[in-house]
Amino acid sequence: MVGLQPPEVPPTTVVKFLGAGAAACFADLLTFPLDTAKVRLQIQGENPGAQSVQYRGVLGTILTMVRTEGPRSPYSGLVAGLHRQMSFASIRIGLYDSVKQFYTPKGADHSSVAIRILAGCTTGAMAVTCAQPTDVVKVRFQAMIRLGTGGERKYKGTMDAYRTIAREEGIGGLWKGTWPNITRNAIVNCAEMVTYDIIKEKLLDSRLFTDNFPCHFVSAFGAGFCATVVASPVDVVKTRYMNAPPGRYRSPLHCMLKMVAQEGPTAFYKGLLPKSPQQRSQSLNRSQKSCDSLQSA
Repeated sequence: MVGLQPPEVPPTTVVKFLGAGAAACFADLLTFPLDTAKVRLQIQGENPGAQSVQYRGVLGTILTMVRTEGPRSPYSGLVAGLHRQMSFASIRIGLYDSVKQFYTPKGADHSSVAIRILAGCTTGAMAVTCAQPTDVVKVRFQAMIRLGTGGERKYKGTMDAYRTIAREEGIGGLWKGTWPNITRNAIVNCAEMVTYDIIKEKLLDSRLFTDNFPCHFVSAFGAGFCATVVASPVDVVKTRYMNAPPGRYRSPLHCMLKMVAQEGPTAFYKGLLPKSPQQRSQSLNRSQKSCDSLQSA
């Protein structure tokens, strides 16, 4: 049909880079309250004596925040979140095809699952390293509880948060939790890619679906759920470690051991439900992108 055919010239790396960042920012505007609820649930129970508000469930967390902190509270940290998406998503998604082509042997018809996982982990590690300061500031704002309209704020704004963390904790404070974040990204990439291919293969073998969008959607939905469950322990440790004041934890491992000792292993799955819809949508985008690249190869 005229006007609906894809362009013959593929988009440049710059277009992919900017397009991925812009699309991620738009998605973040829609899902940010879920991310804030996830952070609040993940840190709940970390310091019981100092926490006066209790959260129950995704919707209950958001409603409690609106009631006690105001209607804008679920979007606390949004500016840092947009900073993160423009840097993190732009690098991770925008450079994915270029890195995948770099790893693919010359003359190969398409990239194997191992190559796609390696490319995803590489761009993910690059993205985390560049975007970690924005993630730290985002989590600090999301975790900051302000009771009442005149509640005290540690940071005057996003840029003040960058400066304050660097002044009080050193430049390294802005990269706090980098290794747990890289580890989480690698786990998500491996779990998504492998489970997506397995689920899709089983669906096609059983003749329940043909190789079309419904098949990709169901496969991505299952892959996103599996990735969320597998990566949740690292995600909780990452959030707590990034949000912790200096001296609370000696390392991410100490954070994990202390959490298990005080709250039990179920603490690893706090904030699982609000994270799941986000991960499934991201899995659908990445998996569909991989399929499109394979079909065009």
